Amino acid sequence: MTQVSDAGPAPVSTEPRMIPLRRALPALVRDPLGALVGFADDAGGEVVRLNLGSFRPYLVSHPEHLQRVLRDNVANYTRDGDGLLWRPVRRIVGDAILVAEGEIWESSRGALQPLFTAKRAETLVDRMAEAINEAVDEWLEPARDGRPIDGGAELTRIVLRTTMRVLFADRISVPDALRISAALDTLTTAMLPRLLVPFVPYAVPMPRDRAFNEAVRTIDEVVLPIIRQARANPSDGDDIISTLCRPRADGSEPDEYAIRGDVVAMFSTATETTIALLSWLWPVLSNRPDVAERMTDEIERVVGADRVGREHLPQLRYGRMVLDEMLRLYPAGWMIPRTAVGDDVLGGMRIKAGGTVLVSPYVTQRMSTFWDDPTLFDPERFAPERPRRRYRYSYFPFGGGPHQCLGQYLFLLEAQLIVSTVLSRYRFRLREPVGLTPRLGASLQPKQRAELIVTPVERPVAS
Repeated sequence: MTQVSDAGPAPVSTEPRMIPLRRALPALVRDPLGALVGFADDAGGEVVRLNLGSFRPYLVSHPEHLQRVLRDNVANYTRDGDGLLWRPVRRIVGDAILVAEGEIWESSRGALQPLFTAKRAETLVDRMAEAINEAVDEWLEPARDGRPIDGGAELTRIVLRTTMRVLFADRISVPDALRISAALDTLTTAMLPRLLVPFVPYAVPMPRDRAFNEAVRTIDEVVLPIIRQARANPSDGDDIISTLCRPRADGSEPDEYAIRGDVVAMFSTATETTIALLSWLWPVLSNRPDVAERMTDEIERVVGADRVGREHLPQLRYGRMVLDEMLRLYPAGWMIPRTAVGDDVLGGMRIKAGGTVLVSPYVTQRMSTFWDDPTLFDPERFAPERPRRRYRYSYFPFGGGPHQCLGQYLFLLEAQLIVSTVLSRYRFRLREPVGLTPRLGASLQPKQRAELIVTPVERPVAS
């Protein structure tokens, strides 16, 4: 079957250029991210195929082709749960909203969609701000004593406290959320060997398999009892767990493992995306003191002695530009694999049914084909007065089409609140320099920990 939308005869197509095994495999082992960007840039955005032995995925990087894969012909490009690159994710979340298609995906998405509308997100801002300020208050003691803090761990704690209160109604305690988050962090690195060689059967042991299995057990120990309690005591609450435990629109009732998969998937997307992005805050601002100074100047001008609230966010324009640029260079969801259901043509290149298609925001958003000086951190790219980008899908940190991230609007509000609150209350310096090299996993975070010395801002803060 050929999946093309054009009427009339199928367009003329050719086989994509193949990157030979002798070039592709060593480059991907040495520097996976840099290699993928290099392959895409060298091809000028044309579809290329990577020879990795028995596994030969298509690398799709041109925004026009991405729009076809993710939106215009989305039915032909599925998140095949049995596909080689999705198998590690399926072992974590089962047939959950992250990997499901068809009726299962529609059921979960339909249940959760009302929780993530822009209108509802606006109603949550005050609760988020309250939780963030409570967490940031706890920095005062180490700040006054001159004791270093772990920047990544502290941002994780802030995100978890906020998300558990706003989206999970504190059904998951912060200590339990920390256990889940640590397990997910283990999973993102433990799954990497199988992502790099997805053709190896699961009967063959791989490095980090044991750590992977132990992390899954930890998540189950925390999540399953909470789900069982919620099902035994139904409520009309609008938190994620209460919502998922209720019968679906068609009257069906998912079992606890289906609920467990969606809960873990939503926990991950609601927390790990924010944590991953904000982990870059410290090294980026340390490497770019001019950006840090402009952000703090804007915060002082807009917020003054108040605590950051909903009324300030629209005026913190430069801070939002900084977040947008961080999302360009360090998108948490850096790889979006798809499986072609039927034959298709992308830019004159033939895609064969059953083939794996690699779509990567990290790759496209760093290509010199579509961005000037793409490795430079430049928030001005996102200034409101700049001309619109030529291609919609040259920037897609939250994916695209019907599978676009549900919570992107809420995520941006939360991230902006956290960054603005921290920088309104403290100045920081890194105890040791931290590089900008990513630690490769399911999400991207810096390889090095960021230890901070923080100093309270010398001005009154309104209560």
